Amino acid sequence: MNVLYGMGRIAQQSLRRNICTASTLRSTYESDGKTSVTILNKEADAGLMINSYSQYGFRLNNDMVVLGPMALFSRTVLSWNVESHEDINDASLSLFCAIEPKIDVLVVGIGDQTITPTFSRKIIDFMKRYKINVEVLGTEQACATFNFLNAENRVVAAALIPPITMRLTEDDLMQRQISISKTFEVSDK
Repeated sequence: MNVLYGMGRIAQQSLRRNICTASTLRSTYESDGKTSVTILNKEADAGLMINSYSQYGFRLNNDMVVLGPMALFSRTVLSWNVESHEDINDASLSLFCAIEPKIDVLVVGIGDQTITPTFSRKIIDFMKRYKINVEVLGTEQACATFNFLNAENRVVAAALIPPITMRLTEDDLMQRQISISKTFEVSDK
């Protein structure tokens, strides 16, 4: 019963968020009255994007699974030889300085570790010597940032370390409850 109550509450919240007036809808259409949606992660010419991640690695939009840390470019992925954020140093970042064409932005995802100003400053100072902009983020934010910049056709690279622990969302919990309830269903076949 609690599962149904929780799902009903989520459905109500979802409905409230999606309600809009007819005048708003009319103004969002293009001139010919048609709107199209493009899912960037499914577009082949959009380059590589990150669909999901776990403690073990990453799943890309071409269904490739990368185990462990990775260096990701718009059309190339490499294993990145670091075990944790403590292993990120000048030598491990030198790969991103040797790439042609030169990257505009390097997005560094350090898992779920706390980002300290001294740690960020060390990376930023090294990359500044090569005139490369850097964003040091948690892996969750770094994946989204890389996907966004890559979709804009920026020359971007990501250095990503999988998180040690995963943060569950309401959607994850609801999907789990649904799969558990389906396990105990009796079929008439």
